[in-house]
Amino acid sequence: MWITVNICLYLSFNCISAASNYRSGTCQLQGHFTLNGMYQDGDVILGGLFEVHFFTVFPELSFRTEPESPYCEKFDMESFQQAQTMVFAIDEINKNPNLLPNITLGYHLYDNCVMLGMAFRAAIALVSGTEERYSNLNCTGPPPVIGIVGDPGSTPSIAISSVLGLFRVPIVSHYATCSCLSDRKKYPSFFRTIPSDAFQVRAMIQILRHFGWTWVGLLYSDDDYGIYASLSFKQEMQLFGGCVAFSEILPHDNNLKDIQRIIGVIQASTARVVVVFSTSSYLMTLMDEVVLQNLTGRQWIASEAWATSPVFHTSRFLPFLGGTLGIAIRRGEILGLQEFLLRLCPSNDSRNNMLKIFWENMFRCSFKTGATAIDGEQVKKVCTGQEDLSTTNTPYTDVSGLRAAYNVYKAVYALAHALHDLMQCEEGSGPFSRNSCAEITNLKPWQMVHYLQKVKFTTGFGDHVSFDKNGDALAIYDVLNWQPSSDGSIRIYTVGVVNEGAGNGKVLSLNKDALYWNFQLKKPPRSVCSESCPPGTRQAMRKGLPVCCFDCLPCGDGEISNATDAIECTACPDEFWSNPDKDQCVPKEVEFLSYEDPLGISLTTASLLGTCICVLVMVIFAHHRNTPIVRANNSELSFLLLLSLKLCFLCVLLFIGRPQLWTCQLRHAVFGISFVLCVSSILVKTMVVIAVFKSSRPEGKGAMKWFGAAQQRCTVLVLTALQVVICAVWLSTASPTPHKNSQYTRSKIVYECAIGSVAGFSLLLGYIGLLAAVSFLLAFLARNLPDNFNEAKFITFSMLIFCAVWIAFVPAYVSSPGKYAVAVEIFAILASSFGLLVAIFAPKCYIILLHPERNTKKAIMGRETQKK
Repeated sequence: MWITVNICLYLSFNCISAASNYRSGTCQLQGHFTLNGMYQDGDVILGGLFEVHFFTVFPELSFRTEPESPYCEKFDMESFQQAQTMVFAIDEINKNPNLLPNITLGYHLYDNCVMLGMAFRAAIALVSGTEERYSNLNCTGPPPVIGIVGDPGSTPSIAISSVLGLFRVPIVSHYATCSCLSDRKKYPSFFRTIPSDAFQVRAMIQILRHFGWTWVGLLYSDDDYGIYASLSFKQEMQLFGGCVAFSEILPHDNNLKDIQRIIGVIQASTARVVVVFSTSSYLMTLMDEVVLQNLTGRQWIASEAWATSPVFHTSRFLPFLGGTLGIAIRRGEILGLQEFLLRLCPSNDSRNNMLKIFWENMFRCSFKTGATAIDGEQVKKVCTGQEDLSTTNTPYTDVSGLRAAYNVYKAVYALAHALHDLMQCEEGSGPFSRNSCAEITNLKPWQMVHYLQKVKFTTGFGDHVSFDKNGDALAIYDVLNWQPSSDGSIRIYTVGVVNEGAGNGKVLSLNKDALYWNFQLKKPPRSVCSESCPPGTRQAMRKGLPVCCFDCLPCGDGEISNATDAIECTACPDEFWSNPDKDQCVPKEVEFLSYEDPLGISLTTASLLGTCICVLVMVIFAHHRNTPIVRANNSELSFLLLLSLKLCFLCVLLFIGRPQLWTCQLRHAVFGISFVLCVSSILVKTMVVIAVFKSSRPEGKGAMKWFGAAQQRCTVLVLTALQVVICAVWLSTASPTPHKNSQYTRSKIVYECAIGSVAGFSLLLGYIGLLAAVSFLLAFLARNLPDNFNEAKFITFSMLIFCAVWIAFVPAYVSSPGKYAVAVEIFAILASSFGLLVAIFAPKCYIILLHPERNTKKAIMGRETQKK
């Protein structure tokens, strides 16, 4: 209850105090923050926020008394150099008669101690001013600061810009890189002279892509800078095709257990490359543990926040961090800066207490006699203020690699040029309402933002400075390599440039010969989850693992991959097939029964042999044409039969060779007509044999008048003409054509003749089969004729062979693939032709050549006479 009463009394007292101040027409500052700072008065004041100390120590809160002010520890010489660079730039501008003439710039600089609370207090102190009382309630006159250089951290910049952006106070950061700060709706008055993390991440991806590192670890600080950068990095890695092996947050409280767990993750991972987005303050405890656990064999990739940090450049870290590749903001040169830095002297002004703190840390002394410690170490001497800075060698005096300091320099000049452009405005042609101009005596922060957005100038180093629509600077980075120096420490060398605006399209330029690799082979390490799949294979993802972890499977038949790490194999076009290596499509092998093929040679030989035998038999029969055995049973039919058999043998040649339109059309037509001529001749010959036998009997004396020579020729002609009509109709309606068939074997093209019409081909074969069946039936019925008419037996036997061959042909033809189907058809033609030739003409040739004594009419008729 007493606590409630006390709170009510306290609030009532404050309200009464505020009301009395308002009635008196003055505003009174309610309190002061204890801040380390530097101050110089001027017509117009620029504010500055810098990380001059690494840590902030907050006293314990008892909630019984007013808490003590927090204090900062571990002085950062490099950040103090950045603060002094701002002082130098303002001093240089004040001496420049061409820039802001008749205007003297002043500054208020504060230390944020790498703590959001301290940074926010400093920012509020800048915009509130330092006057105890303020009586002008009309808010006329210039604001306490017209712009702020800083904060270097992303998280403080987000917090400060969120509040000061409401009043459009221009903030130009020299080191805040979070890509989120490019959001103009949230941060309308935020600018920066350093590229955002979106550019930095892409620069890192360029390095990873260059060395083929697709399997990397990721560490990032537990702040907006690290979190946003890690998210952007993961997205870019996916687009690049790489994978993050592990992702760990560096604890903000430097908890040792968390640090040791992270070290264990790094050691257990197969990733040899570790990317770190963090400031050096988050990273120091981790690197100490790296040294303690002797963690080597890793390639570190440093973000710009720690790539140039001198705290890791000692010989202690060389075995572990040597060879580190880093992204750093562009290095510049500032003429006269070093001389200015060495002229610095401590001040007795309490508002410049940062100078005393610097002096005490630089020379390890104290301005207070009897002081006990600075950063935990005993002080043994008193500062005189006359110590010589030129004798020191620290990051403060080192101006060989001005990066963040160069950005500070550009930020100050950007504000100065914006103010200069504002003052050059002519009334009546201004950019504001009613073409008005801003007044220096009544300057509004948003008016500075307008001119800052359009500012363009060139530094003495030759760099162009301007801001895009989001307030971002041009994206140019140096690629750094940490190499051993002669004294065993680490020295930074610039080995390349990443320039997204490069005119030649080459974003990354590296001097490979200048790189130092901290590995046994002195070569860049391999950092991949799986080795690349060569052409001819494809990636098969491993279940439960990132996309970078895969197996390489060979492409299937008819598929290829002609690139490394192909996701899928590509099917070859219809007339192409994959080569043995499966990396390119080659024309499919075209298969047909050729004259060069052993099978084709054999069948051609058999065809020509059959033709030659036919010719030989014709010669024999022609030579012995007047002998009884030749004249018997119409020698004209025998010659016609031999001619048709000769055509049957020769038509085989149309089936061999590359199919063409004319050969496809002729092969079946010639085959069909030749066999019909042959079978019709045999049919007529069989009918003549039967007619002769019947005419030899009394009851059949007139049988031969129906089978004279003219009738025989006419019958053969009519039967053959019918087959000619069938072929003509077939060829005119659905002619056979050459066809490339890939159904039998996918890897080959079977070049064959498509029959065009199944009905036409079936009718052709069916007609031949009908004639053959009739001939076989008649010959079978005449098989028991007397011996002198025994030619019927030979015809029966020949027709039996013919029918057997063509009955067996049908299933063999259907089941044979490709060129073997053609070979089966040719074999059937040859087999049936040889069967007819041998069965009918071999006995006669045997008698003519070997037993001429039996080639007489008496010998032929003798047996019959004896039987009678």
